[in-house]
Amino acid sequence: MTMRSTRSTVSFSNPFTLPGYLGDLPPGDYEVLVEEELLQGLSFEAYRRTTTYLTVRGRGSHAGRTELRAISEKDLKEALSRDAATTETNNHSDAALSPQEDLK
Repeated sequence: MTMRSTRSTVSFSNPFTLPGYLGDLPPGDYEVLVEEELLQGLSFEAYRRTTTYLTVRGRGSHAGRTELRAISEKDLKEALSRDAATTETNNHSDAALSPQEDLK
């Protein structure tokens, strides 16, 4: 079976959670590793996603350690959508839109 792996980076502007894991993850850049297998018997080359991992760096007493957390593509997309919605809401809050007081 022929496999291939691709890496990409996703960015979170706010703390976020993933189903199946306890606690919030901090904002920042995270590497995503996608593993795919070649589909056999087709007249063209096609791959099927088998696993998606999010690379999480350790914090506190676990600093320096890295963990690959298996996640679904759906859960990753939903986490990114929630992050974008939170960022959009924060950028359009009343405080952000209030004019500065003219201090003389």
